[in-house]
Amino acid sequence: MSFSIFFIGLFGFFANRKNMLIVIICIELLLLSINLNLLMSSYFLDDILGQIFVIMILTVASAETSIGLAILIVFYRSKGTIAIEFINFLKG
Repeated sequence: MSFSIFFIGLFGFFANRKNMLIVIICIELLLLSINLNLLMSSYFLDDILGQIFVIMILTVASAETSIGLAILIVFYRSKGTIAIEFINFLKG
């Protein structure tokens, strides 16, 4: 199950290079599939270390998503689009 979610996220990441929001969603799919794999291995090995890693990965993923969405909102308000072709306008 986690491998199929991982490959869906990987395919979406490489197939859709036009919309930044889709890319962020695909990165989240990748991280969630890794979390599912860690949870299953932690359950079968009867070890709590995998669950601790899952909590840390979820924390980092939520921070990454919130910062990424905040940048996208500011970029959309200034340029009117979230296409990846126009991201080079963010250079200072």
